[in-house]
Amino acid sequence: MNLQIQTGTSVTLHFSLALENGHIVDSNFEGNPATFSVGDGNLLPGFESSLLGLEVGDEREFIIPPENAFGQHNTQNVQSVDRGNFDEADLEIGSILSFQNGDGELPGVIIALEENLVMVDFNHPLSGKNIVFQVKIVEINPERVH
Repeated sequence: MNLQIQTGTSVTLHFSLALENGHIVDSNFEGNPATFSVGDGNLLPGFESSLLGLEVGDEREFIIPPENAFGQHNTQNVQSVDRGNFDEADLEIGSILSFQNGDGELPGVIIALEENLVMVDFNHPLSGKNIVFQVKIVEINPERVH
């Protein structure tokens, strides 16, 4: 029997993440495959769980719902920030800016500009979206990558 992907195995694969409209978010099909250990936290659990049981040579496409991918969009993560905190040159809807928080930096997307306030969305840009996850399994090893 061929070795199957399970927790603790090392997996080398080509992958792509895309939106349902076909927009590719990330892909390594044109480059070198990625290697990781299942369960090491490098992949979100919703993506890892779809790989379990696959074998070398398998090619699959999965639709990963938001709750198993980048989370649902949370309106509490949309904040209004005083416009005086910004350099006016940076203020453009869709711009991604880095904000300091207690643990370091947090990216936020400007979604609206008002006279005295800037509305910033701190949700992951892919939150609330189904992700099309394509994989091609290149290699499986029974031991973790160190």
